[in-house]
Amino acid sequence: MVTANSTNLELELRRGVVVLATLSQLRTPRYGYALRQALADNGLSIEEGTLYPLLRRLESQGWLQSEWKIEDGPPRRYYALNDRGRALLVKLTASWQGINEAMDRLLKEDDR
Repeated sequence: MVTANSTNLELELRRGVVVLATLSQLRTPRYGYALRQALADNGLSIEEGTLYPLLRRLESQGWLQSEWKIEDGPPRRYYALNDRGRALLVKLTASWQGINEAMDRLLKEDDR
């Protein structure tokens, strides 16, 4: 049975991967809507109310750089990893892969 409590736990689990997923898509500059679409196209939908504060926080922490660009249409703020952000992505990716391998082992049914 799915309860509100289990939904909260699922949200907590997702929160942990949103940063890594976001960083993974900012190897090249993207504006918010394009970033949301890239994440959704790869199976991770993120609400605007989650994504934009995350981008501002990551930038203020020194992991991203941003710039306003005016191309076809309204001005858009493009975000991209800076050197520190690229190093963080490498570190978090290695951590994620280790955690994922451990979880795969833990979640397998015991064959004994």
